[in-house]
Formats: sequence, C-alpha cells, structure tokens
Amino acid sequence: HNVAQRGVQVSDCLRLCSVHRKRRRRTTWMSPRNLEFEPLSTTALILEDRPANLPAKSLEETQRHKMEYDEMVAGAKRREMKEAQRKKRQMKERHRQEDIISNAMVVWNNEILPHWDNVYVSGTRRVRELWWQGLPPSVRGRVWSLAIGNELNITPELYEIFLSRAKEKWRSYSETSSVNDSESDGGASLADRESSLDLIKLDISRTFPSLFIFQKGGPYHDLLHSVLGAYTCYRPDIGYVQGMSFIAAVLILNLEEAEAFITFANLLNKPCQMAFFRVDHELMLKYFAAFEVFFEENLPRLFSHFQTNNLTPDLYLIDWIFTLYSKSLPLDVACRVWDVFCRDGEESLFRTGLGILRLFEEVLLQMDFIHIAQFLTRLPEDLQAHTLFTAMANTHMISRSRRWAQVFSALMKDVNKEMDKNSSPALRS
Repeated sequence: HNVAQRGVQVSDCLRLCSVHRKRRRRTTWMSPRNLEFEPLSTTALILEDRPANLPAKSLEETQRHKMEYDEMVAGAKRREMKEAQRKKRQMKERHRQEDIISNAMVVWNNEILPHWDNVYVSGTRRVRELWWQGLPPSVRGRVWSLAIGNELNITPELYEIFLSRAKEKWRSYSETSSVNDSESDGGASLADRESSLDLIKLDISRTFPSLFIFQKGGPYHDLLHSVLGAYTCYRPDIGYVQGMSFIAAVLILNLEEAEAFITFANLLNKPCQMAFFRVDHELMLKYFAAFEVFFEENLPRLFSHFQTNNLTPDLYLIDWIFTLYSKSLPLDVACRVWDVFCRDGEESLFRTGLGILRLFEEVLLQMDFIHIAQFLTRLPEDLQAHTLFTAMANTHMISRSRRWAQVFSALMKDVNKEMDKNSSPALRS
C-alpha cells in the first residue's frame, strides 16, 4: 500500500469510529437503565416523572415536588439578588472612596504640599483629618519623605558612594572568604558584615512573598538589595537587623531609589527605631512600660487577662515595631498606619498596637498564652483599615491627664524605678 491508500484507510476508520460512537450514545440514552431522560440540572430533577419500571407519582406528590421546586428557584433568585445588591454596594463604596481620594489629591497638591513648612508646623484640624483619612497614593511617598525629614543631610550622591562600597564588598565576598578583619570599617568585624549580607539575602526572599516582586528575579529585588546593602555600609555599627527589609520595601514602593534610602536612614535614626534596632534593652523596657500604662487604662479586662497568662509586650510589640506593622498587617492597612505615624510620631505606633488589641479583644479574652501569641504574630488577612482605625479612634492616649510623651518622659527620669516588674523573659535572658 502506498501513502495515499493508507491515508484513505485511516480517514475511513476514523469516520466509522465516529458513527459507531454516535450510535452507542443514542442507544445509551434510549436505554431504560438510564431513566429515558436527560435532566437539565439536579434542581429540576424533582419535577421529572419516575422511570417506567417504578410506581408513578401521586398527584399530591407531584404538587408537593412542584412547590418544593418553586421554593428552590425562589431561594436561588433571592441569593442572586442579595449578591447583586452586595456587589452594587461594594461598587458604590469603591466609587465613593475614589472620589474622596481624588478630592484629597487636589487639596494635597494645590494647598498643602506647596506650603508644606507652614502647614506641617501649624497642623490645622483640617489637615490632620485629611491625614487620618489616608494619604492619596500619588502623594504618599512625598508626604512621608517630607514628614520624616532629612536631619542626617544625606544626598543622592552620598547614597551612590555607599552603594558602590556595598557592591565592592559583595564582589570581594564572592571572590574570596579570607579577608583580614583589620580591613573592616567603622568598627564592624568581617563576621558581622558577612552575617549582615547573608541575612539581607535571606530576609529579602521573605519580604512580601505574596507580591512576588522582591524575590530573586522580581522587578524590585536588586533595588531592595541595594538600599539595604548601602545602609549596612552607611551604619556599620548597626548593620542589618531582621525586619529592616519590610520598612525599606514599603519605601521603595512609594519613592525613587535614592529618596527611599534617604528616608529609610532618617526613619531608622528616630529614637524609638534606634532603641529597637540597637536592641537597647533598658530603653525598650521603658517603651514597654509606657505601653502597658495605656494598655491598662484603655483595656483593663484584656490587660488583666494578659497578665494572668504572663503575656508580656515584647512577645508581640517587637515584631510590630521592627517592621512598622508592614509584616503583620495587610499592605494597604500598613500604609494607612504609616500615614498616621508620619503625622504623630512614635505615639501612633503604640496607639496602633492598642487599636489591634481593642479590635480583637473579645477573641483574645477566650485564648490562652500560646494561641494569643500565635494570633498576634499572624493577624487576620481580611483586616480592614476602617475597622482598625475605628478601634484606634476609640483608644485614648491620655493617662491621669498625661499624654504619651509625658508618661514616657516620667519613666525615663525615674531612675530608681524597679524595672524587673515590667521586664520580659525574652529580654532578661
């Protein structure tokens, strides 16, 4: 047989197989064993007559099945209508939020940012309310940068210098592991610097993993690596501390590279951040003690429950403060927290913590030590900004007519205060 003949035979076989399959399907549906009907849906099955080999339905049963079917259809329509209304409300709320952001953007661009020095210092009620509602994404980075400031007088040129140093060190580490400790600069040993570089590499892979933009091969991986590497060269006395990658990543999402580095370095230079990143135990304990003053004032039941379970603030606050909530909260909610932090300073970080505890107070009261610690480490992913900010608004940062700064200042001055009562097992060890 030649190729043409084989081709004809193959096509004939395929045609015969197709006909045979159709005949089998037709025979199958006509078989009594298949109930002699093809229901369109399981819901409509209740309306069908019974097969010929079974007793027929009575009139009453037929009518009952008809009523049940009508009820099922009506229920399905109600669910569809309810879902449509929910989507409509959701869309309406989205449009409302878009209008608010659009109007706020005009105010920020035309009235606030051009007169920043006067507006920021005066802190009018209108500006504070706008800030509380959330900064428009288009101006967020610029407002953060202005609010945090540049007391360190870092320039883009200085960033490039430290970035070049970081790149040179990365090259030298990859070429050889035997570098003399005497070559270390700023008091940082070779082991410390190598540890920082290894930790940066590891931490970047764990930074906002669901976004897939900071991991190796992602669009912002090298950028984040550069900012963190340059900082370890700029502040070798601090080096890299776990959690810094989240702060740098949030800034990179909102600012250009050099501006992100400048803001990052100045942010970490704030007293509260410096105390935590330098692991100043005594100062950290004072922050925890101040937090507990307002914790007991605002949430006495939960405060007592935490004390009964020996749950100290370091077990949850350290992670929150180290990452400015960007690891614990959904990213959009964390950005809202950053907005208020740039407005109110360190007080807002502890107010946010109290807001979280207030929001989940009833849930936490039912938990033991292990479950509370686990819950506060991994907060619900569906946490909404408006619910958290409502809880924060109901949290009063005044204790016995003293505000946060006054309470913290009193603790700093009280050198004779016995800190063991407020110390945390994790910090004592």
